[in-house]
Amino acid sequence: MLKALRKTRVALQAAALSLALVVPAVGQAQTIDETPSMLAMATDFALVRPVMLAVTVVGCVGWVVSLPFSAAGGNIKETAEVLVVEPAMTTFVRPLGHPIPGYKKD
Repeated sequence: MLKALRKTRVALQAAALSLALVVPAVGQAQTIDETPSMLAMATDFALVRPVMLAVTVVGCVGWVVSLPFSAAGGNIKETAEVLVVEPAMTTFVRPLGHPIPGYKKD
């Protein structure tokens, strides 16, 4: 009888702990306004975009230099994705002031 009570108590404690971990996540499920501030947009335009343009150019050069090795390894597409496409997406496609690339739908 004592063992059954202990097992029940442990099960209830585990359920209470699980519930305590889930409740804050449910509270965070609200819609958050992610409109960037003027400072975020200005910093993105003046600092981040020029740096990412330079990273894209350096990535293109690095991709061309590594092309024989990536061709031998069979991962040309992955190399191009990491060295060229991702920096270019960050530079040219990402909305101004937003951290994630992609077009903003109005």
